[in-house]
Amino acid sequence: MTQTTLKSPDTQALDALTGGAFSAPTSGERAARVREWLASNPSAEQMQEVFRELSARDKGAAKPLREKLDELKRARGQEAIAAEWSQKAESLLAQPRLNIADAMAWQRDAAKAGAPLSREPLAGLKAQLADRIKGIEDLQHRVQVQREAAVLLAQRIEVLSTKSWKDAQAASDALRADVPEWQTQAQALVEDANWASVDARFPPLLDASRNQLQVVWEAFQSALAQAIAADTDAAAALPPVPVWADELRAARGLPAEAPLKAPKPKADPEQKAKASEAVTAALQKLEQEIAQGHGKATAGAATALRNALKENGKLVDDKLEGQAHAALAAAGELEGWQRWRADQLRQELVAKAEALFETVPAPAAKPAPEAPAVETPAPDTPAAEGDGAAAAPAPAPAPAPAEAAPVRKPKFGGRKMQEQLRALREQWKQVDQGGPPNHALWKRFDEACNEAHKVVEAWLDKVKAEAAESRSHRLALIEELKTWAGQNAQPAQGDWKAFNRAIHQFESRWREAGHLSEKAFAELQPQWKQALQAAEAPLASAQKQSLERRHAMIEEAQVLGAAPQLRIDAVKALQQRWQAEAQGVPLERKQEQKLWDAFRKPIDEAFQRKTQEREKAAASLSERDRAVLEASKALESANAGGDAQRIRTAMAALDAALKGQAQARAEQAAEAAAAVPAPAAAATEATPSDEAAASPAEGTEAAAPAPAPKPAPKPVIAMRGDDRPGAKRPEQAVPSRPGRPGDKRGPGGPGAGRFGDRRDGRDSRDSRDARGGGRFGDRAFEDRGPRLGDVAFRAQRDALDHAQQTLRKLAAQAHGEALTQLLAAWEQRAPDQVPSQNELGRSVTPAIRGSWTKALQSPASGDAGEALLRLEIAAEAPTPADQIAARRQLQLQLLTRRNDPAPAQTWGEDAARVLASAHDAGVARRLQNVLKVLLRG
Repeated sequence: MTQTTLKSPDTQALDALTGGAFSAPTSGERAARVREWLASNPSAEQMQEVFRELSARDKGAAKPLREKLDELKRARGQEAIAAEWSQKAESLLAQPRLNIADAMAWQRDAAKAGAPLSREPLAGLKAQLADRIKGIEDLQHRVQVQREAAVLLAQRIEVLSTKSWKDAQAASDALRADVPEWQTQAQALVEDANWASVDARFPPLLDASRNQLQVVWEAFQSALAQAIAADTDAAAALPPVPVWADELRAARGLPAEAPLKAPKPKADPEQKAKASEAVTAALQKLEQEIAQGHGKATAGAATALRNALKENGKLVDDKLEGQAHAALAAAGELEGWQRWRADQLRQELVAKAEALFETVPAPAAKPAPEAPAVETPAPDTPAAEGDGAAAAPAPAPAPAPAEAAPVRKPKFGGRKMQEQLRALREQWKQVDQGGPPNHALWKRFDEACNEAHKVVEAWLDKVKAEAAESRSHRLALIEELKTWAGQNAQPAQGDWKAFNRAIHQFESRWREAGHLSEKAFAELQPQWKQALQAAEAPLASAQKQSLERRHAMIEEAQVLGAAPQLRIDAVKALQQRWQAEAQGVPLERKQEQKLWDAFRKPIDEAFQRKTQEREKAAASLSERDRAVLEASKALESANAGGDAQRIRTAMAALDAALKGQAQARAEQAAEAAAAVPAPAAAATEATPSDEAAASPAEGTEAAAPAPAPKPAPKPVIAMRGDDRPGAKRPEQAVPSRPGRPGDKRGPGGPGAGRFGDRRDGRDSRDSRDARGGGRFGDRAFEDRGPRLGDVAFRAQRDALDHAQQTLRKLAAQAHGEALTQLLAAWEQRAPDQVPSQNELGRSVTPAIRGSWTKALQSPASGDAGEALLRLEIAAEAPTPADQIAARRQLQLQLLTRRNDPAPAQTWGEDAARVLASAHDAGVARRLQNVLKVLLRG
């Protein structure tokens, strides 16, 4: 099929290309043929053309095509993204100086962009960047270590200068080895390939440490050489180290050198500090006045600074004196320029006042369609906002529309504008105090302020109108509240909650009624309070009564809580009464919460005491409970490990712990019986239960003859008979051996009596211990020992539940692995790889597994079609669309074969026939689907 043919919307050609995907009768068959065609790896253009035609007819069948196209699109996008980020990573690695932040940002940004970092080449590039970053960080750490080592070496050398020069000479050999070694290590850091990428602050640090250590070491060597020379030659110069020089001077017999005396100060430091403080304070004052431009205050500050210099000029340093003279010169200039400074500040205020309005261009007027002339505003009349002023039409060959005059718009609203005007006028007053007035600037400033004040006036008028409206609205609300209070003296059907909601709605409307001045609000607020109090009077009365009832219930709760035995029914009834009261009459939220806390406190304390007693009882666990708890913990640990054999072992240990108490008690009873003397034991065996009150003498006499054998207990058998009045009671057959009720074999025959009666006339309940059975005759029940505690019972129950779930999960996992291994053995024709009997599960008998192994031993032969259909019928699994007709035909044939076994009985043989055939991917998928179901059964 050529590309030209595919581009034409020829459905027949596309149907032939896809193997009948367009002509298939059902949607399932179309989808199956599309999948088969996709398995042949068609080109993207072919898939796009088929999808375009098929999606218009059957979107379900076109779904595999859409998924394949989306997958190809994602793959192309991933490849493009991977190529882009690979190039960025390679450029980073190629740089001689790598920034760690850039390398880390590459990985973060690549992940955000959706680049496949887990696939090559991005995975390798990411590893290279990580290694590069690690090497740089390690190099920076080594630099810091070298700095610390240099500091320690310098400290060692400096400490030697405080000791004898002979000790320094003895330690010099070790230093001669350590210092060059440090220099070598530092040079290795510099020669590292990543040295150019370390942070910029590390190389200077290493150089500074190297230079400092070199200087200290050279000075130490020079001083030590002088000390050695001075020791051998008395005329040689002494070393510059004071301790060594004193030592050598003492060895020569010379007196110690007296320390130099410090020169006396020329002036008292305290007086010098006071003088500097006085001059500095005067200088700061003058500089402040100069900066603010206050001419009158500047003259006084300059005079004060001159006086301070006259008094303390000899005690201050040259720098401070120079600053003072510079400030005095600036003050002199400012005194002559007071008017200029004041006008400069006034011009700034005028500019701020005029900037309260901003100029915005108005939209140009649209010329009328029938008028060819262009309207232009008159020269002396500003255009109205949004419309051009009237003008005479001016004919022109190419008329252009005139632009409307710009409009001045205030920058701030009413309140903000008012605040700005007040601040500007206050600043103008301050400027007038520092210099002579300027009437021209004042006129400009006043005009700008008056124009801005028009905005304030409009805002004030609006506020007054809103206040009047709010006042009238509030007065109407007060009257409405009074009317409502007169009509609702009692709520309808006692619904105090609705009454309370109505009151709250009135309060909300009052709060949202608008702004009022403080005077008007103070006038209306008492009227509102009075009307609201009158309206709330019925609710207040009901709340008072509810409070009394709630306090009474609180006292009842305290009595119930203090009782030694907590009455749950009384507590529930009291709580229901409280809930009914709370739902009937609402209270203020905080008050209701406090009452509820007071009500529940004694009950909670009683329940807490009960819980503590229960926990105390649970804490005193028996030996059996402890054993069960330990076994439960071991089982939970085995569950977490996921080992099936270990889980089963732990389950057996837990079961043994559950039965251990009864076994221990049986052993104790046996030991006690063995410890009884022979005559007493014989008497005990010979004496029946109804003669236990006999005297000791009689018991001794009765023990003389041989004890008679104890008669076998007769089981009670429940039978259904004729219970009509006068009917003859049927006889009951007694079984020859104790066992199941209803067994009619054995001596005794029918007529064993009522259910649970003994043949000797005594109640069976009196002889349960003698028989060793339970309530139902001689049926023996397992003695499970005393009842487990709550903690131990819950622990063993949860542990067993978790163990069952884990075993089921492990079995499902093992089942899936065994099925995968079986299919792999079929594909490779390897009978030795067939899973074992335990792995396949109980549904596979040894005979079935043997037939599977035998089928894989011979070469592939036969057709698996009918066997697969029988397997799908047995598993009730779906059949591919192209095999549905064959399955129906096979089902009709099976109906005619009445004596043949059903597919559910021969699925093992059918699976062997499939395994004997050649391996196919489609057949393998079908076989896997059916074996999932059949192996599970």
